[in-house]
This record gives sequence, structure tokens and C-alpha cells, in this order.
Amino acid sequence: MIDFVGAGPGAVDLITVRGKNLIEKADVIIYAGSLVNSELLNFAKKGCQIYNSAEMTLEEITSVMVSAEMDGKNTVRLHTGDPSIYGAIKEQMNILDKYNLEYKVCPGVSSLFGAAASLKTEYTIPHVSQSVIITRMEGKTPVPEKEDISLLASHNATMVVFLSAGMLNELSRKLIRGGYKSDTPAAIVYKATWNDEKVIKTTVSEIAKSAEKNNINKTALIIIGDFLGNNYKRSLLYNPSFSHEFRKGD
Repeated sequence: MIDFVGAGPGAVDLITVRGKNLIEKADVIIYAGSLVNSELLNFAKKGCQIYNSAEMTLEEITSVMVSAEMDGKNTVRLHTGDPSIYGAIKEQMNILDKYNLEYKVCPGVSSLFGAAASLKTEYTIPHVSQSVIITRMEGKTPVPEKEDISLLASHNATMVVFLSAGMLNELSRKLIRGGYKSDTPAAIVYKATWNDEKVIKTTVSEIAKSAEKNNINKTALIIIGDFLGNNYKRSLLYNPSFSHEFRKGD
């Protein structure tokens, strides 16, 4: 069996129980060495073959998977966070499909949620934002024109920007051009949940300056929205006047 496993956002104890069990049983582990906490490899059994995918091509990665499967071995493809977000797993699966090989996916805790925990906040606050836009700046990997950040910014919803810590001046310009006010609250979360995590609270216009001041140019999420402020209305869920299936309101 080949298992795509989400390693979680960074802290070793934030991998799922299922993910840890799969690592312990694996005969082969291919891990995303540039982002996955290497301490997770301490769960691997003696004799497990371990490969760092940061040094490998897609063809080399899938070749290891195919060979291991042909030999009857259990393989874990260990991705950072949750594999479904910027994990490049679809292209791996398509190759495995050509060989008619079976695989499964074990979800993980995304840095999206690790960052919210570090900020001690909630992305979806009543009367402020009920949507979370997950996106990135265009770099070597293109972004569809209709998903340009300046267009997404027009919603003024909560926004979490991945893979863009080296393009923060342009990010600020696009956010303001799209509709966020220059003083809209923002945050930079560097290596969420890791021991060397940094959390910087700033504003949309000051994102780049704040990152430069703290020597951050990679491995950070940029989080934008009025949800980071304190102006909101309480939810109906626990309001004494609100009735629902389990409780009658006053």
C-alpha cells in the first residue's frame, strides 16, 4: 500500500494518530525534506528506507513508490501540513494510476489552522467574515488570471496567502488595489507551531516592512482580514434568545 500522509504544520505531536501509525509501519518513507519536521522520522522502524524528496524529481519519487509496491512494501509519502493544499499529489497519483497501484490519503493539520491557533483567533467571525480565501501570489507557478489577488481582495473576506513571503511589497499593492484598506489588520506567521515560530501582527500596508524587520522571507503565511480585530457581534449559537434543535431560547 502507498499512503500519502499529512505531516501536520510542524510540531511533531500535531501529526494525526493515523499518520503516526502509518509511519511506524512503513518500509519506505519519502518525505518533503524542505518543510516536514525531520523529527517525525524518529517514528520509523529500524531498517526503513528513507528518501528526501527535496532532492528528487517527480519521476524519481514515483519510481521509488512503484518499486516498493512491486516488492510488497508499505510506502509513506510524507507531505507537509495537509497533502491537499499545495501538495502536488495529483501528479503523483496519476502516475500510480497508470500502474494500477492502490493508494490512500491520510489528512493532516494544515499550517492554515496551525497559524490560527498561534494567533488565538477564529477565521470565520459573525458579521465580519464567513469565508476564507486560500491563495498564493504568482511566482514560478502561474495563477489563473481570474484568481489574481487583487480580484479576490474585492470580497474583503479572510485571506490566507501561502508561498508568497518573498513578494510582500507586490502583495500589499494588490490587496489595497483590490479593496482592503491600508490599515486592515494582517499577520505574518513564520513556521507555525515549530519551536522557532514567529507571529507578527501588522497591517496590509506594513506587511513587507514587518517581514523585513523580523528577517522573514520564506516559510510564512500571510493572513489578512478584519477578523484579526475586536469588532464583531456574538454568534447566535450560544445566544440565550436563540432556539435550535437542542435548546429552547428565552
